[in-house]
Amino acid sequence: MQKATPIKQILLVGNPNVGKSTVFNLLCHKNQKTGNYAGVTVASHTGDYDHQGETVEVVDLPGSYSIYPTSEDEAILSKFLVDEQKNYTGVVYILEALSIKRGLLLFQQIQDLGIPILLVVNQIDQAERRGVNIDLDALSRELGVTVLQSNAKKNQGIEEIRAEIYKNSFTVSEKASFEVPVEQKGLVFKIFSATKESNQYKIWTLLSSDTYLGKLETVHEQINDDEVKCLVPKRLQTQETIRRYQNIDRIISKVLSKKPQFKELLTEKLDKVLVHQFWGYVIFGVILLIIFQSVFFLAEYPMNWISDFFLWLSSLVNTNLPEGPVNSLLANGIIPGLGGIMIFAPQIGILLYFLYLLEDSGYMARVIFLMDRFLRPFGLNGKSIVPLVSGTACAIPAIMSTRNIENVKERLITILVTPFMTCAARLPVYSIIIGLIIPNKFFGGISYKALALMAMYFLGFFMSLLAAFVLKKMIKSKGASFLVMDLPSYKLPLFAYDFKIVLGKVWEFITGAGKVIFLFSIVIWFFSYIGPSQNQEDLVSTDVKLEQSYLAKMGKSIEPAIEPLGYDWKMGVGILTSFVAREVFVGTMSTLYSLDEEAPEGTIIEKMRSDVKPNGEKVFSFATGISILLFYAFAMQCISTLAVVYRETKSWKWTMAQLFGMSGLAYIASLIAYQMLK
Repeated sequence: MQKATPIKQILLVGNPNVGKSTVFNLLCHKNQKTGNYAGVTVASHTGDYDHQGETVEVVDLPGSYSIYPTSEDEAILSKFLVDEQKNYTGVVYILEALSIKRGLLLFQQIQDLGIPILLVVNQIDQAERRGVNIDLDALSRELGVTVLQSNAKKNQGIEEIRAEIYKNSFTVSEKASFEVPVEQKGLVFKIFSATKESNQYKIWTLLSSDTYLGKLETVHEQINDDEVKCLVPKRLQTQETIRRYQNIDRIISKVLSKKPQFKELLTEKLDKVLVHQFWGYVIFGVILLIIFQSVFFLAEYPMNWISDFFLWLSSLVNTNLPEGPVNSLLANGIIPGLGGIMIFAPQIGILLYFLYLLEDSGYMARVIFLMDRFLRPFGLNGKSIVPLVSGTACAIPAIMSTRNIENVKERLITILVTPFMTCAARLPVYSIIIGLIIPNKFFGGISYKALALMAMYFLGFFMSLLAAFVLKKMIKSKGASFLVMDLPSYKLPLFAYDFKIVLGKVWEFITGAGKVIFLFSIVIWFFSYIGPSQNQEDLVSTDVKLEQSYLAKMGKSIEPAIEPLGYDWKMGVGILTSFVAREVFVGTMSTLYSLDEEAPEGTIIEKMRSDVKPNGEKVFSFATGISILLFYAFAMQCISTLAVVYRETKSWKWTMAQLFGMSGLAYIASLIAYQMLK
């Protein structure tokens, strides 16, 4: 049955961190995940739902505090609202009960643009806990709109929102809440008389925002040079903001009452410790230690189960299929390759789950606040921590989230240094190498392996800071930006919901990496299956030993360049293939060691641990392992990330500088480490 064409388009709008994206997920049954800080939703997201035979398309726009954009993600909101070509039914405005004063600024701006609007007051239970009571009926009368209440975290009020959208309960304000100042009235009226635009406030926004000046039809023709010189956008915006807040204060005095609080709230008590200048960092370090310990400890059993399953599957195929290329391809190529990456799914899932719990609880916002003063000397804005933290999952959305950084220089620096952060694709590489070279011992109840993994994450973070400091000296720019954010109240995380989100993310990782590894497993198997023929009549010989294959010859051709780093030809092949995606290294090594007839039976780690060079040395010695860890910590080995860097910077110069700079640094660091430790 063909789905009905959407007949309504609704814009979901609000300040950052008001539960807007949670409402979007519930309305459209989507599993989009956003964090507890501004700048995570960096582009509009679209979903739809059916209600009483009507299809409604919902567009979730980035959070913003004002109609005037200060960053690229906020500009998306302004374009949707100001652009006359957008055909939408109305705006559902999400207002957080605890931040009603701040939220009404953007609400009134949208209302004065003549846009049909419906108001939803979210998280009203949080306000009541703090002794804040909001008279919703009085608020509705004062604003002249339909007002609903919701608690998105508990899935309350969503059906009421759907019902009001169905009834078209969107209101267009008859009277503007902001009156154009006398000084600009003449110019506004001049443009008003000469153009087709009937909304005077829209004309005002075009005059008071340098971003959109001239977008209105023939507006340039109506303003002479002297009038342009008199327009100072920031001053006009400040003038408007002051007047609006005077009006908002009058409204709040009528609709809001607050009981005196004699008891200090839990949020205030916790913040005295969690954002403390000393203890805040200590607690954050302890939390990270617990997470990394869990990554190894909790994932051990499921990883063993997955490893045993793929060993059994490979043995089953090898036993039951006739000997030949198909048997070899499946048993020694595809199955070990896929198993080599899927074994790390539990570790990735555990890491992501902890990060989501920290976001949901409200703690991650404290980390951002805590790190702001730490980042500024390195040329980064406090908002830079958002992409840096996001980079621990994946650099691609992390780089996109830099759009909320207003300062061009700070945004460029953040884009260039974010790939140093340890992403989920590096985790399989780190896990397998740490498992090979770090003993299974404990220090104060914490395993050496957990400490090593934590060290790799800190190495990525400090390298990003060092690179930022260097770039700060190289890139010249005027101006600076400031961190403006709200610290949300602490909440109990949605454990089941976050677990569901994590399962989806892990599945995305497996299917995304699996496709690449599947392809490379076939290519690697093919070139390992054939080699130069000893018979002069034949050009190619099949089913040769791995050492005599074309793959070995290709690997050995680059061995002179990688041997000083402690790598053999197998590792060279793994590094080359992982330029597509870092995690391919593990799949490649799994396939290669499965194809090696001389390797002993067992897991991929057991095979790698027992591998020796012709002189009897271990292939994966401590020196070699450290060299590999450093190489993958610094090298830019992700084509998708490079593509996103170019898309965001629109500069081949910076994209190529990042590629060669990071790769060169990785080579030099690995070379020094191996030569010193061997």
